[in-house]
Order: sequence, then structure tokens, then C-alpha cells
Amino acid sequence: MNPSKREFLKKLGALGAGTGLFAASPLASCDSPKKSVATDAGIPKEKFKVTFLQTTDVHCQIHPHDELYWEDGQTAFKKAGGYANLHTFIQEERAKSEYSFLMDTGDMFQGSMLSVKTEGKAIVPILNAMSYDLYLPGNWEVVYNKGPMQQLMGALHGSKVCANMYHDLGDGKRGELIFPPYFIWTVNGVKFGFVGYNDHLIPKRQSPGYSEGIIFTKPEENLAYYVDVLKNQEQCAFVGILSHTGLSQEIALSNNPACEGVDYIFGADTHERVRKPIQGKYAKVVQPGAFGSFLGKLVLEIDNGKIVGDEYALLDIPADKIKGSDRIAKIIDGVEAPYLEEISEVVGYSTIPLYRYFVIENPIDTMVTDALRWNMPDVDFVLSNGFRFCPPLVTPDQTGNIPITRGFIYDMLPVDSIVRRGEVTGQQLWDWMEKELNNVFAEDASKRFGGWVIKFNGMDVRFHAFGEENKRVESIMVKGAPLEMNKTYSISACEREGDPADVVCRMNNVKNVKNLDLTLHDVMLNYLAENSPVTPSPREAAVALDAPATLLTQVSGVDYEFR
Repeated sequence: MNPSKREFLKKLGALGAGTGLFAASPLASCDSPKKSVATDAGIPKEKFKVTFLQTTDVHCQIHPHDELYWEDGQTAFKKAGGYANLHTFIQEERAKSEYSFLMDTGDMFQGSMLSVKTEGKAIVPILNAMSYDLYLPGNWEVVYNKGPMQQLMGALHGSKVCANMYHDLGDGKRGELIFPPYFIWTVNGVKFGFVGYNDHLIPKRQSPGYSEGIIFTKPEENLAYYVDVLKNQEQCAFVGILSHTGLSQEIALSNNPACEGVDYIFGADTHERVRKPIQGKYAKVVQPGAFGSFLGKLVLEIDNGKIVGDEYALLDIPADKIKGSDRIAKIIDGVEAPYLEEISEVVGYSTIPLYRYFVIENPIDTMVTDALRWNMPDVDFVLSNGFRFCPPLVTPDQTGNIPITRGFIYDMLPVDSIVRRGEVTGQQLWDWMEKELNNVFAEDASKRFGGWVIKFNGMDVRFHAFGEENKRVESIMVKGAPLEMNKTYSISACEREGDPADVVCRMNNVKNVKNLDLTLHDVMLNYLAENSPVTPSPREAAVALDAPATLLTQVSGVDYEFR
């Protein structure tokens, strides 16, 4: 064959793989194993297997890191993740399959100092070198606002999919979808269809200013339509949902009639580790953890155009047992070099491991609320959101204590929010706490938010996690005294960009609200400078009377265990 013609056909094959226009394998890279689409005779295969690989919620954790596991009823820590290690592991898995497809289901551009300093741009070349085939934007992709989100997603070489993010034309008018609603991958004449959904609760869960200009809708508003398109019009043998809505919401969706015809929901957002698919009425639900510590793997067996078998596994990425990709490591070194000195600066120490895995209380959040309280001793109580992101920090240095770097401050608190204070009545506080607890433990899974129990210092709450809505709280104490419904209390929490002036930590009608000349990072740096080493052991400020302090998931009623 003429060399120029061979080169042309090679490029054409790569193009077809990325667009789904041809029956081809995913976008090739110099590290990708060879995958032929047909037999040597040019006749499509009747029997073959395809492998789908999923990462999610890496939150810009580009290096190997400490990770928490739940083993024999207690915490265990091991090194895991890192994009260089993850790439090596993925390539080994792809080599085992003739046809493979790699996808990431969101929260790619928020979660580290490097991402903040470059507004996510430093992560783009890393992701492109990983050779992902399909992306779904996550709830934190909006953190740099709509335009930058579009540019970041657009810079990625893989395809994008999301069927519920629309341009806001103003006055409640909904424009076109920001991303294509679905994607089809074709292998040997067999089609595999994917429709994507981001969390429709983003404007409520996060600072509303981040998602300005975007209208979100519930998946069930158009899911049945797209399933019909994929199953009946496009004749897809398999339909999967890429979802960044949280495991509770995904389980609820799997039991919704709108989900009929869907085979798998590839979930994300709540960092859950689903090792055995959760079977809903209409679809199976999986979710592959977070921080690049895990890889979800689904193998489908095809016979004469039909799915005749499926096998799922959640694979651990043990950093100490993998030789990382030199190519990825070189890219990481290049994008991080200008910021490495500042990222690595030690700003304090902890005497105990820092993590954020338990639903109710954790050392990281105890340290944050301790710092807020120390900076504002005159406030009755302080509040901090129920964040999930941030891998653990457990490895001591030569001092025998665990170094807290400036970079880790960003891992804990990527958004350096302004500190806000105000005044509320006891009744407001009680009602707000009931609402916040329902966001975490609602019996109806579709009503659960993605976050965990709100954190506080100066207040003690006893509650029934799985009690009746609006009747969960048993008692609230403020500074050691029972809450008085008609008394006014001073509070402090971070400002959420875009919130009305009388809102503090999703609490409405707060009086005498004032933004302070203080940010969350200021709070942490001031506190650590004067109090290090710290020992932020959870103090049981929040106690569930019907659940253990070591509760690791808000999901209940299904066959699932976080470990």
C-alpha cells in the first residue's frame, strides 16, 4: 500500500473512533494497545467482548496519596492513585481487551492548589494524555463559571455528553443544550449508547454564582425520550447513563419508570465505592470511588448483536505496586513546576491522621471549625459545609508529626471563601438543622443532597438520622446551654458566591449579615501558625442516636457496603 494512503487511512480510523461515525475503537494514543474492529477477512465478529473503564471525582489529585479503607471494622491507610500510576494500570487493563472504552464522569478541574492557580488549565494536558474517550461534566466543573467551564471541557480531546445543562437565555427561558445529550460507540456493527446527566441541584448545593447562565433539569424530564432514541431509533444493544448526581439519586433513578431500557448507571459525585452493582428495578448502578484511587471495570459479552453477559469489578490502584507512566509523570512535572514550591510549603502539623470519610464527623472538619472558632471567639457557634472532597493525610515527616502543606489547605478548601457572620433565632436554627439532616438522610433517596452532615463548633446536636422528616432533632445545645427558640444567636460561616445578602450556609433570613475581612484560608493559616501541632479529634458535637459515629455512607436499604 502507498505510504501516504496508509497514513491517511490511519488518521481516518482515529477520527471515526472519536466521533462514533465509524465502527472503530476509541481514540488511539502512542500507549494504546492495538484494537482491530473486524476479523482479518473483513467480516464483523458475532461473538466478542467490550470493556468499559470509569474514573470519577479525581478532584485534581494528580499524585499518589494516602487513602482510607474500611477493613475489619476499622480504618486502614494505604498509598493509592496518581495519574501516572492510573495510566499504567488503565493501559494494562486495555491490553486485556480487544475493544475498550475509557470515560470520566466529572469533577476533574476542582480540588487542588494547582487547579485553582491555573483555573483548571493545568489538568487539561494530563487528561488528554490519558486518552479518555468520553467525559461528563461534574457538579464542580462550574466552579470557574460557565464560559471557562465550556473552554476547559472543549479543550479535552474526548467526546462530551450531558442532557440536562442548558444555556439560560434570561427570564427563565431555556436555550440549547451546552453539550451533546448522548454518544454512540460502535464496535463490529453493534452500538453502545450513553446519555449523560449532571446534578440538577447544583445551584442549591453550591454557590449559585458559579452556575449562573446555566439551567439544569431533572434527568427524568427527558431520559425516557433519549432512551427511546438510543434503543429504538439507533438500535443500541446497550444503553448506559453517565451520571454525576450521587449514589442516592442514582439508585432512585434506577427505580424510576423513565429509566426503563437502561442497562447501567455509571455514577459519580458521592465518592462511593460500589464493588458489586446495585440492582434497581430498571438498571444496575455502580460508582468507582474518588481521587483516582479506583477504576471501575465493566465487561460485556456480545453474541450476535445482543448482550449475553456482564461482569463488573471495582479495581484498586495501589501506588506502591505500580510503575507510573514516565510520559504522564513528565507532563505532571511540567505543569506543576511553576507552583511546586508554594504547594509544598509546610504551614502546620497534625498529630493524628486527617481525613473526611465519615458522614457525621471527621478530623479535617474538626480542624476547620476549630480554626473558625479560634479566629472568632466572640461568635456563639461556627458552621462549615459537609464537604466530601480531599484525600486523607496520614504520613508523618522527620518530626514525627504529619505536615500540613499550603497545597493541602487547597485540597481541603479549594474555594477560598470570604467569612460571613450574622444573627439567627433559636427557632431558625432548629428548622434549618432539620432541613440539613433531611438533605443527608431523607427516606426518599431522590431528596438527598450529595453532601454530608453540616459541621459546627459551639453547638451540640443529638438527632435520629433515620427518623421522621422534620422530627429528627432531639436536642440542641449552644455553648453548653439548651437552645432557646426566641433567643438570638451569633453565627459565622463562609459566604457562597451568588447567595442573597441574608443567607448564611443555606440558612435564610439571617439578620445583621456582615462579610469579614477574612477568608477561609486566612482562618486556617492563622490558626495553624499559632496552634501547631494540632490534634483535631472529633468531639461528638453531632451524635446520631440511631447510627454509629463511623457511618461511611448515607445510602441505606440496598445491598451495599463502603470499604
